[in-house]
Amino acid sequence: MLDNLKFKKSLFIFSILMATAAYIHSAPNMTSGMVKGAEPTHSHQTMDIAMNSEHSYHKPSDKILREKLTSLQYKVTQKEATERPFDNEYWDNKKAGIYVDIVSGEPLFSSKDKYKSGTGWPSFTRPINAEFIVEKEDSHLFYTRTELRSKYGDSHLGHVFDDGPQPTGLRYCINSAALKFIPVEALAQEGYENLLVEF
Repeated sequence: MLDNLKFKKSLFIFSILMATAAYIHSAPNMTSGMVKGAEPTHSHQTMDIAMNSEHSYHKPSDKILREKLTSLQYKVTQKEATERPFDNEYWDNKKAGIYVDIVSGEPLFSSKDKYKSGTGWPSFTRPINAEFIVEKEDSHLFYTRTELRSKYGDSHLGHVFDDGPQPTGLRYCINSAALKFIPVEALAQEGYENLLVEF
């Protein structure tokens, strides 16, 4: 009888281990719930950038930020303020290039994914690489939204909504004040030559 109990105990432990292994194997590889509709990142070059990003991007001290940023840029990125629609730098920008975090320089969005949403803020269907985007629950208003922050700069960028066009169905609504635009012709000079293949 003792042997029978030992056998049942071993069988039970084995069953748990197998179930755990099956769950881990089948779990989707997603960065967050909202990005689940997004397509894979643009290319292997963006993944290379993400792998080396810890050594490339960082958040300066508050003293440096106050010296570097305009009043509006500081309020938006550091205090979660929102700039006025249709009265910001990039809402209607149609030039080819990328948008990086004004604080850290992390490459965030491409002009290839920018579209006219009618909201008065720069809108994108997806980020260049979801590795650089952190999503947080925002309950500051009367309803819950999904806030977007840069991974290494920890800058407040804007919010993401599920009312965007295909292929992702998402609308990344971003403050111009949180961004720096780098045109295609300046990518190599600014250190983003790996992203030239996107254009």
